[in-house]
Amino acid sequence: MVDVAASFGWNYVSTLADDGNYGERGVSAFEENAKQFGICVAQSLKISRLATDAEFDKIVNDLLAINKARAVIMFVNEDNCRKLLSTLRRMNRTSELTLLASDSWGAKIHPVYGQEVLAEGTVSLLPKRRVIEEFDAYFLDLDLSHDQRDPWFSEYWESIFDCSLKGKTNKTQCTGKEDIRTFHKEHYEQEGLVQFVIDSVYALAYAIHNLLQVVCPSTPHECLERGVLNGEDVLHYIRNVSFTGISGDEVKFDDKGDGLGKYDIFQYQYVNEGRFNYVHIGEWTDRLVIFNNSLRFRNRASEPPRSVCSEECPFGYAKNNTGESDSCCWVCIRCLEHQRLKNEYTCEDCPSGFRPSQNLTLCIPLPVVHLKWDSLWVLLPVSVSTLGMLAAAYVIYVFVKYNNTPLIMASGRELCYVMLSGIFMSYATTFILLARPSIIICTVKRFVLGISLCLIYASVLIKTNRIYRIFNRGVKAMVKKPSYTSPRSQICICLCLVSVQVVGGLTWIGFEKPETMYVKHYTDSLVLTCKASQIAILLSLTYNMLLVILCTVFGFKTRKIPQNFNEAKYIAFTMYSTCIVWLAFIPIYFGAIHEYKIEVTSLCMCVSISSTVALVCLFGPKVYIVIFQPHKNIRQGTMPSLQAAGRSLAKPFMPTANQNRLCSTPTLSYETNNGHFHSVPTTVDSKRTTPTIEAVNDMFSDSLEEEEEEDFCEDSFAVPRSMEDKATSTSEQ
Repeated sequence: MVDVAASFGWNYVSTLADDGNYGERGVSAFEENAKQFGICVAQSLKISRLATDAEFDKIVNDLLAINKARAVIMFVNEDNCRKLLSTLRRMNRTSELTLLASDSWGAKIHPVYGQEVLAEGTVSLLPKRRVIEEFDAYFLDLDLSHDQRDPWFSEYWESIFDCSLKGKTNKTQCTGKEDIRTFHKEHYEQEGLVQFVIDSVYALAYAIHNLLQVVCPSTPHECLERGVLNGEDVLHYIRNVSFTGISGDEVKFDDKGDGLGKYDIFQYQYVNEGRFNYVHIGEWTDRLVIFNNSLRFRNRASEPPRSVCSEECPFGYAKNNTGESDSCCWVCIRCLEHQRLKNEYTCEDCPSGFRPSQNLTLCIPLPVVHLKWDSLWVLLPVSVSTLGMLAAAYVIYVFVKYNNTPLIMASGRELCYVMLSGIFMSYATTFILLARPSIIICTVKRFVLGISLCLIYASVLIKTNRIYRIFNRGVKAMVKKPSYTSPRSQICICLCLVSVQVVGGLTWIGFEKPETMYVKHYTDSLVLTCKASQIAILLSLTYNMLLVILCTVFGFKTRKIPQNFNEAKYIAFTMYSTCIVWLAFIPIYFGAIHEYKIEVTSLCMCVSISSTVALVCLFGPKVYIVIFQPHKNIRQGTMPSLQAAGRSLAKPFMPTANQNRLCSTPTLSYETNNGHFHSVPTTVDSKRTTPTIEAVNDMFSDSLEEEEEEDFCEDSFAVPRSMEDKATSTSEQ
């Protein structure tokens, strides 16, 4: 019966049993075996020996109260089975319960007679049997003389012929000549237990025979007469007999005293034209066999009605018991994306770096992903960087070839070479950032990014600061160069600024050893990346941003120098553009936490764009003049620039004694009413002379060779509009 319930998909049933040994033991055995199949009993009800209609009404109401348990397992005698069906009809609840009855119902007509519709779909069992023809021949030949051997036979005779052997007034007197064969011609059917009664008699006979062979083999009749046999010995031998029964099957018992289970399974079905009958739908011999094409439940349905507490959970869900009845009632809880189904009731987290398999039974390692060289996320920055490296290499070639021309010399050659090195290194940084992370790559990455940018912006900062200090000194700059403006000094200062970045990188390595790590990308993959804290990355970029801000400040202050003296306006524009690029980059980089492709590609593009801005704005005009307008690449005076840059000069300007000593042609320069300078020879002694315009050019001509004092007087001296008090003092001298 447990196998039948399980095959119908029932896991939540009610049981109903007669009060007594048969019903109670049957329900107990069912419940014990049902646990192995995950079948839970919602409630167990009993029918008392003298049950009334009111008790049956209560039983039916209790059965219907649990609407999920629609199947009822019955160990009930045929009379109570009939009363139960009658109660369902009386309460008009004829189609809500499905019954699975034991062999006490079997294939009997009595429980269903006159209420066939109510019993439709009921499944019952009957021990597998064979009709014993010899018994039919014997039984149909019996007459009243048999009552001498069977005291109950006379009652049977009165029942089937509806007569009385004792002369009752309300019944016809039995003649004794009635014919059982004639009466049973249409109504007779051999009782299903005949085979088992015969086999049980043989089992007892074999057991006693075997016992006598052991106890008194020579005189068995004397042992029987003396009554030397006891019940325990007989029971022991009965459990150990083995013989071929009347049906041809083997008869023996297990250690509990039960015979071999062999059952036929029947279902009470609608046949045709209002007729109902028991239909053989399966059998059980050690295992269940159901003929599914023979199943017909109420309303001719081929599928069994549902009798479950909770439906099975969908794929990816775990059962969470509600506590109503062991493991049969649950709610379905979805496992998280990083969890596997340890069993049908438990979701278990996968370890870090693992994910559940396709069927959620195992945890498998997450695939490791990184940028591939054939992806668009790599091809775009690599293409930009490659073109940038070629352009930077070409500019370096031009500067080396025209190294001694006035334009290259006046642009600060040494700092330009440092800046070009930083630009070239910035473009090359892209290949380091896109390479598959390793300890070496992670170490190089910490240095190359910060140092390459630092080389660019440290050089620009020194250039802008130098221009600012020269023009901020006014006339003093014409007499004496400001401190630390020589090429050697500028290179040293630049290296000092870069060394700060280098020391910061070494400190970073000391506190945080370079190594690779795996970062979960959403839930389906791991990204191989360099282990680095966001704070350290931010500090590394902060230093370069400080240099950019200082460059921008000095570029803003020198933006109005006339004729774009020493590319001040270009530097200012470069810094403005760089600030915009980095301000756009920071939220993109730190905002794309889970998009490693955006992080790496945006960083590469930001570095490349910054380098491109510096390369185009600072070196583009120079390369254009050197290559396409060589006639402008000559040494020129700076008087117009100085006139525009200086303040108005009210009095003539006289050279100093030192300047007179150096210059051979004494002149006096003064400003006319129309704003032009005019120089005329003056009569002074040999110690008084005029400074030249070459002095201003020397301020911006970068050479590591010492300037000769004679170069100071090659051309006429141009007077800037300087402070009036200084001009007055010089004129008096």
